[in-house]
Amino acid sequence: MASDIINAVVFPGQGSQRSGMGKDFFEAMPESRRAFEEAADALGWDVGAVCFGDDPRLDLTEYTQPCLVATEIAMLRGLAARYGFSPRLFGGHSLGEFTALVAAGALPFAACLNIVQRRGRLMQSAVPVGVGAMTAVIADDLDPAAIAPLLGSLAVDIANVNSRRQVVLSGEAGAIGEAEERLRAGLTAPSLRFVRLNVSAPFHSRFLEPIGAPFREVLGEWGFSLDPERAVAVVSNYRGGFHQGSREEIFASLALQLSHTVQWKANMAALAAQAGALWEIGPGRPLRDFFRTLDVACTSVTSVASAEKAFAPT
Repeated sequence: MASDIINAVVFPGQGSQRSGMGKDFFEAMPESRRAFEEAADALGWDVGAVCFGDDPRLDLTEYTQPCLVATEIAMLRGLAARYGFSPRLFGGHSLGEFTALVAAGALPFAACLNIVQRRGRLMQSAVPVGVGAMTAVIADDLDPAAIAPLLGSLAVDIANVNSRRQVVLSGEAGAIGEAEERLRAGLTAPSLRFVRLNVSAPFHSRFLEPIGAPFREVLGEWGFSLDPERAVAVVSNYRGGFHQGSREEIFASLALQLSHTVQWKANMAALAAQAGALWEIGPGRPLRDFFRTLDVACTSVTSVASAEKAFAPT
């Protein structure tokens, strides 16, 4: 790889998991295998077995989150060892922000795994199943500033500003349908459509505010070794730009991310402004298409085969 190019890497979050994820890296690359072994040692259960087999726990939030972080770090370590991949800027969507902090060397792998397992448990417990819902709003040139007033007093929030073409709403299940109707009536967008998300809780909404304080305690317990100087290479979902400030300020942003909008469009712009090449690493590739809406190329690596294609000399 050309050493003078600034590489940025991004990691997808919850929803990108799939049965068998990371198994080809585990089998092909010793560094990836060791990452899964480290994850099992840190958590006290076989992370690889949950990722590789037909295990229903993979879709339970408290297992999904550490499994995704473990898989993405295992993939990154394998790529670093085999191809010399060495990114200098980092980002991640929602849960992926935690993977990014590990990748940047700002947060120890074992600590992060324990943090995100507790994070998943808290998120699942925040709202009973069925009470909340999320819907993706899809249209050309969406303006979040035009959407927010249409929601009015509905118990619905903007959970994600993902791209020029996608904004996600999150909130009370009974209010989501009304929100969709208001947007149909109030937005001038012939291509407007909605896609309900298969989620167990209204993530990144006011309904997760009660777990903010308990999650800060988790961060204090497990994140005491977070390095703020390394975190400045990671974009913050909550702030939109790169992390800055003290450890406590970074903790505050990570806790507020739970109940506030993921500013992914701003994250992409911040990374693209400084990077010469953008890479998405994970079991799925949802972020590549978001970058395309900004006319920014992003190469996705989801398997050993796609890594060979992307990194092997031509």
